[in-house]
Amino acid sequence: MTPAPASPELISVGPDEVVVTFTTSPGERVTTRVGEREVTTVGPEHVARITDLEPDAELALEVEGASPGRFLPARVRTLARPAGRLLATVATANDTHLGERQAGVTGDPATDAIGPIREAAPGDPPYPETMNRAVVEEMRALDPDAVVVKGDLTAVGADAEYAAFLAVYGQLGDRMHHVRGNHDAMLDPTLAIEDAPYTIDLPGVTLAVLDTVIPGTDAGQLPADQVQWLDDLAAERTGPVLVFGHHHCWNVEGPTPPTGPYFGIQPEDSRALVGVFARHEHLVGYFAGHTHANRVRRFAAARHVPFAEVACTKDYPGAWAEYRVYEGGYAQVMRRVVEPAAFAWAERCRTMIQGIYGELVLGGLEDRCFSQRF
Repeated sequence: MTPAPASPELISVGPDEVVVTFTTSPGERVTTRVGEREVTTVGPEHVARITDLEPDAELALEVEGASPGRFLPARVRTLARPAGRLLATVATANDTHLGERQAGVTGDPATDAIGPIREAAPGDPPYPETMNRAVVEEMRALDPDAVVVKGDLTAVGADAEYAAFLAVYGQLGDRMHHVRGNHDAMLDPTLAIEDAPYTIDLPGVTLAVLDTVIPGTDAGQLPADQVQWLDDLAAERTGPVLVFGHHHCWNVEGPTPPTGPYFGIQPEDSRALVGVFARHEHLVGYFAGHTHANRVRRFAAARHVPFAEVACTKDYPGAWAEYRVYEGGYAQVMRRVVEPAAFAWAERCRTMIQGIYGELVLGGLEDRCFSQRF
């Protein structure tokens, strides 16, 4: 009997496509069906991409030999396509960690003693280079109008690591923009600051990039001058504004704030950020990294627009995100890197942190892919 496909997952949906990934023995052929369409892929790494689907359509989903499960539902709905013309396409990445040598290190001795900790095999390139070079090639194939890399570009903020980041992502040319994360400010409090906050003006949409770093700590902030900068920018603009930063927003509608420093943007600063969104209807989303996980929070005070986190590029699932901006809204589609060596490295990493890492960071489909109307 042929073994069932391993780790079958509905990774992405868009307005016109569905992407399912899994692994098998080398050379094994597996057919994936979505509605009346199907595609056959060959192992060991399978990326089944079914295209030319109708938007906002519910369709049956089947992977030959695999049973439905938490990450492989029996039915899937494509994203609704926002109204109007496509105005711009944006790609993002975060937590690229150029220079890192070990994946799965948490800093907790008990957890790290169990592991597993992953390293590149002897003779293989450093895994951050494998992953990020593959992501850059996929972004080049997409040909977006702008790319925003949202921090933790490096492992510890060493000059050589930053140079390695620029060598990889610099292949995207002038459309590549970046901002620092907490890892980048460990040694030099000015590395990769890139004069943030700053704007990127595209047809029909403004991208606003914030600096959320507190040098020397993994906690985040949004100082009063940046809150005011974003408030003033929103008051000046009439079209939609997408906001980007490294750290995620605290759950302003959640429980009592922590007594110590918060891992993301500090609670009072998070309230201030949400307050700016509450005052300006054309602020239509905040997009971060830092947690290495896919997650979306929506707050009533901010009209339920997404405050989204996207998983990292450097290990499982090898994530980056595509944003399609239309006249009437936008769609976020999380992508999983598909180049074989990068895909295989990501698969090695899914069992990190005592085997739970893959499920911990992938999140729900609604955390990875969604449409937002203006």
